[in-house]
Amino acid sequence: MIQFEALGLSPAILKSIAALGYETPTPIQEKAIPSLLEGRDLMGLAQTGTGKTAAFGLPLVQKLSEDRSRPAPRSTRALILAPTRELANQIADNLRSYVKRTQMRVAIVVGGASMRNQIRELERGVDILVATPGRLLDHIESKTANITTAKFLVLDEADQMLDLGFIHALRTIAKMVGTPRQTMLFSATMPKQIEALSRTFLTDPVRVEATPAGSTAERVNQSVHFVQQAGKAAVLTEMLKRDEKNLSLVFSRTKHGAEKLLKHLLAAGLTATSIHGNKSQGQRERAIRQFRSGEVRVLVATDVAARGIDIPGVSHVYNFDLPQVAESYVHRIGRTARAGASGEAISLCAPDENNLLRSIERLTNIPMERLNAPGGRPQGRSSGAEFEPVEMGARRGNGRGDAPRGGNGNGGRRNGPHQGAPRHEGQGESRRGGGNRNGSGARFGSPDAAAPAAKTGEKRQGKQFAHRASAPAGAPGDKRQNRRPGRRAAGF
Repeated sequence: MIQFEALGLSPAILKSIAALGYETPTPIQEKAIPSLLEGRDLMGLAQTGTGKTAAFGLPLVQKLSEDRSRPAPRSTRALILAPTRELANQIADNLRSYVKRTQMRVAIVVGGASMRNQIRELERGVDILVATPGRLLDHIESKTANITTAKFLVLDEADQMLDLGFIHALRTIAKMVGTPRQTMLFSATMPKQIEALSRTFLTDPVRVEATPAGSTAERVNQSVHFVQQAGKAAVLTEMLKRDEKNLSLVFSRTKHGAEKLLKHLLAAGLTATSIHGNKSQGQRERAIRQFRSGEVRVLVATDVAARGIDIPGVSHVYNFDLPQVAESYVHRIGRTARAGASGEAISLCAPDENNLLRSIERLTNIPMERLNAPGGRPQGRSSGAEFEPVEMGARRGNGRGDAPRGGNGNGGRRNGPHQGAPRHEGQGESRRGGGNRNGSGARFGSPDAAAPAAKTGEKRQGKQFAHRASAPAGAPGDKRQNRRPGRRAAGF
């Protein structure tokens, strides 16, 4: 088995990682570090939790150490871009542990934190700047940050940045970074947009793959429970109570849905908290701290907010809502089975989510174990529709107020990619168009959820499905519906 000493790292770096308990490199580290030390551009494909930060962080620190120049005021020598505050914080923490034996400085600029404190930290210049695209552009426009001196550019979780609509921000930032430079792009999945992005940003790159595109962690046992939408909260509560000692991460598709689910779990007597884009930076950090320490055993999160959560003790990941984008499933279940541990990924699938389930299984090439209810007997691993189509005029009753596909429930306007606002976390709408934030107001499992709705059926895959009529745009509790979020409002 290869050791870190064989990768070409300096004695100082080896001493630092030995103090951190690093013993043998992971596959992505073993393949990426030698090429990066040679100065090559690199495209790295690996699951979350496989050591990507060390794969680019260790050679970056070594190359900066070899160049003894100091950064100019308000400038940086290396720039690392991440999609969310949590991931940016995690990267910065790891880098600070790598540079402890040096005089290098690591700074972080993210939304939701004090702009004044960030300006003060950038004033003296930094060796490594970790940033989210939106807040970095704020500093560039205010002339409080200069990235033209950066000779290293790292794009971490590039697929998620594209999914959040940061493509225009990335192109703008990349044009400002100094040249010649060394560029590194890391992603857990490889959609066509990433391939196109790599051709734009990278020069003769080395491509390293620790795992095939779209693959999931080997030690994760994946299963799916088929349940009506109105009954999901009760099923989830029963499963969480059955294993109360576990650390469980629950994914909701929207911020509004996450808070609604949190209230249900708290009312059921579970210790839980939530993390999503409407939370302040302090609230998000406090929630993660409570979850990491075990003070709360359940963390309800959205896809955007949960990126960067690295807690080895997470044993269960629950998909309360299946993600609209199949690649997000890979990132979700990557929160468990970290650092060689095993884990459980359990999905709750409503009748109208069968297509999403099939998309996930096509991507991962792993059929999930079918279960009908907690404790129910396995139904095998064959794919295909598990529910009969809903009759015309019957209401699905998921209480979210989703509009039919093609409508977005907010006057037809969607969040533009240039705003850096998350597509499936903002305004309670999905990438294909969701309902308004207020929805129908039906509570989880309430009789209201089964009330008849207007017949607005549409054909989908040759079958008639009924859709709920969304609440009017001016309904109470829908005040934010017509507000146009910008980068600062989204917190990225």
